[in-house]
Amino acid sequence: MKLAELRVVALGGGSGLPAVLRSLKDRLFPFPSCSLNDKSRERLTAIVTVTDDGGSSGRLRHDFDMLPPGDIRNCLSAMADNSHMMYDLFQYRFDKGNGLNGHSLGNLVLTAITHMRGNFLDAVSYCSDIMNVKGRALPSTTERVVLGAKFRDGLAIRGETCIAGHRGRIQHVYLIPSHPAPLPQTIEAIEKADAIIIGPGSLYTSIIPNLLVRDIAAAIRRSTAKKIYVCNLMTEPGETDGYTATDHVKAIFDHTEYGFFQYVLVNNGQFSDASCKFYVDKKYYPVQYDIDELRDFGLTSIAVDLVSERKDKVRHDEEKLGKILTELL
Repeated sequence: MKLAELRVVALGGGSGLPAVLRSLKDRLFPFPSCSLNDKSRERLTAIVTVTDDGGSSGRLRHDFDMLPPGDIRNCLSAMADNSHMMYDLFQYRFDKGNGLNGHSLGNLVLTAITHMRGNFLDAVSYCSDIMNVKGRALPSTTERVVLGAKFRDGLAIRGETCIAGHRGRIQHVYLIPSHPAPLPQTIEAIEKADAIIIGPGSLYTSIIPNLLVRDIAAAIRRSTAKKIYVCNLMTEPGETDGYTATDHVKAIFDHTEYGFFQYVLVNNGQFSDASCKFYVDKKYYPVQYDIDELRDFGLTSIAVDLVSERKDKVRHDEEKLGKILTELL
């Protein structure tokens, strides 16, 4: 099958999912975005977590009783036509102003349209059109869910921000209410997918919450698509301290089942001394991997250089990531 005919689903949230979307959008849609319609956009679907309760998203979620818009906004921006001025506007964040400080314009636009039309999905669709996105972004559920976590010391905490701030060893996470109904379009996208990409992103607060929505994990298990997990470059303090790539995989399998995906991408690129110092000072460490351990989980491991460094900040290099993903697809 030609790359331009493939249907790809990517799951996650935060800053990891947009990196995957940016790496694939021009490969899957090698033509002007103005020629896309809703049907053709379905070939790249982002399924986005909706448990964010901090920052601008948390404030808008609380004030307007709506889904948190931030992760959806980041995905729309990632898939936007880069020549389009709406990209810069959507990502603009106010740094002052009573009530505006901390809000991004895109979050406010999504909130305004949701408030006007009474439907968050309509707001996302409308913004997709004005931003000329290559693909589509869907919330994993439209229910107002709260993330909970049970820690190994026996403590249970509710709320994504509180969980990340506790800095304890997580045993498992769960949703409140448990097993919320999925958005039907997400299940349909998974069932039609030729490839399903999970991660990168915060393990317990961006990736696993999507898999706890009713029927999503089951649909992925049933799918005959290629299933790829993109492992994080760094551990996260308070969430995955000391985790290896195998630990990341095991956590996902513990919340779903053994053999949930077939491939795992791990980074074998090196970090500069400056980047290492910057992150180690903040208690972030490179994720280590053991190919034999991953093979014992029945996985095909692919170790490649995925590192991009900008001003001492480490990210997945979108060109490198796109290249290896398209080779796998």
